[in-house]
Amino acid sequence: MLRLGTRGSPLALVQANLVRDALLAAHGLAPDGIEIVPIRTTGDRVQDRPLAEIGGKALWTKELDRALLAGEIDFAVHSMKDVETIRPDSIAIAAMLPREDVRDRLIGADSIAALAHGARIGTSSPRRAAQIRRIRPDLAIVPLRGNVDTRIAKVAAGEADATLLAAAGLERLGRPEVGATIPLDMMLPAPSQGAVGIETRAGDQATRELLAAIGDRATETCVLTERALLAALAADCHSPVAALATIEDGQLRLRAELLASDGSEHVAADRAGLSGPDAAGEAARELLAAASPALRALFGH
Repeated sequence: MLRLGTRGSPLALVQANLVRDALLAAHGLAPDGIEIVPIRTTGDRVQDRPLAEIGGKALWTKELDRALLAGEIDFAVHSMKDVETIRPDSIAIAAMLPREDVRDRLIGADSIAALAHGARIGTSSPRRAAQIRRIRPDLAIVPLRGNVDTRIAKVAAGEADATLLAAAGLERLGRPEVGATIPLDMMLPAPSQGAVGIETRAGDQATRELLAAIGDRATETCVLTERALLAALAADCHSPVAALATIEDGQLRLRAELLASDGSEHVAADRAGLSGPDAAGEAARELLAAASPALRALFGH
């Protein structure tokens, strides 16, 4: 029996079951051939502070990494936007499922323009906060964390007037009608948003081959391009950065932007015809060259 490690949130369990079902179908396995093993992460336990203040994206992965390297699970399923850019050499990204809607949805109003003057937007994402401040400097950002239902409930309870959630997560939870979709030309998504990835031990070739059978090559190319951009920027969980790679007419295109935390500065790049993920460095250099010293400092430069 194969053991699939996952966080225990409702969305994480849905994603784990998507991976399980895809593997069962691809390899003709019996339903009991894959066991889902929920693992509680620090990111799940600590809900009252922004991730950037308490350890960043590793709070979603370190317990799963430990279980994977200890042999307690055979592979782990992640939302790729929660996976650190630099991973241990002992762990390999083996596959990604087909990506879903990459956009953000606004909960609590029909549009950003419809929000009342001075409305409170609940988010702990530096990227979303900076984009909102750029679009509507009058709005107030208040910290808000938790799973999808928790954040929706906090808005309903008045802790914030609105919040932002990933469309892909709402769709996977069977709630495509929730929220107002924000156009990409208004808010580019977080790098890797909408993608589900599967990691295993780098030396476990048999499991890597098993997982590769369900991988979506287009998604993998695009997400790896976005992750390569993050690496070239030396971005971390404090860095307000948005990026989206797409394949259009057979060509790889990368759109990206860097923002000051208060939204006062914004630089963007749009490169088409890239040769592959490694070419993301060109976009990173373009962005950094256009940025002020203060903005570059947010990205380790």
